[in-house]
Amino acid sequence: MEHEVYVPFPVGTVRQALTEPERVARCIPGVQLDADAAPNIPEGRLRLRIGSSTITYRGTLTIAGGASQGDAPLIFEAKGTESRGDGAVALTLTVRLTPATEPATGTTLACSGELRSDGRLAEATDRSAETAGRRLLDRFAENLAEDLKEHPVTAREERSGQGIFETEVPPPSLDPGSELGDLSDLSDLDDVHDLDEVDAALDGERARDADHAYDGDAEGEVPAEAAHARRTMIGRSAEEVDHAPPRGRYAPVPPPEVNTASATLRWAAPAAAVVLASAVVVGRVLRRRR
Repeated sequence: MEHEVYVPFPVGTVRQALTEPERVARCIPGVQLDADAAPNIPEGRLRLRIGSSTITYRGTLTIAGGASQGDAPLIFEAKGTESRGDGAVALTLTVRLTPATEPATGTTLACSGELRSDGRLAEATDRSAETAGRRLLDRFAENLAEDLKEHPVTAREERSGQGIFETEVPPPSLDPGSELGDLSDLSDLDDVHDLDEVDAALDGERARDADHAYDGDAEGEVPAEAAHARRTMIGRSAEEVDHAPPRGRYAPVPPPEVNTASATLRWAAPAAAVVLASAVVVGRVLRRRR
């Protein structure tokens, strides 16, 4: 059997759609797909009407070849068995895609199929089987056009011969206003043996800048003794501030004073000692007078 159908989409779009087995399967009229089918191998049921009879098949659909080649025909293979009976069917369909201008710009699918069957389908006349096949392809083309409108194909990127690890990585871009300059001079850093000396020099430079910032004498520089005293006071003030207890809402709450017997004895013991010493002195004085 040979038959041509029209799809109002470019050849590249239609070819890519026909390489998607799930899309092709759901566009076949009378198909009910299984939800747990393996990827790229649709499975399900097909209700096929031939003459006044309806036959239900359960089977699979695969793309046999030509999917990855630009101008090669697409080859589909469908196999199924009767749900109620012992009959089986096998279909090999070859589809060639060509650009079309009538009735509008689109794609013509030239289909030629080879059918092998037994059971109820084999009992049907050749004319009934051919009519059923043509009707199936016409409705498939209509469903494919509607499916492409609702679910457009995604553009596939053309891959070059080089692998992903062979692709050249562009260098990172730097800000044109950056002052980094040429990084080749970084080799001079090998001459710096002690980074602590560099830090100390920078700290001394910042300290001298701070002295000039606090300098209020416009006529001359502050004497070295005054600068040293100012730095000492500033350092002590900073240290006292660092170690000062927090104030305000974050100040610690002093523990309540506890009046215990130990606090009472702390004051009673010295008083008793004074009284005892006074009694001894008075006794000695009285004995001398007698």
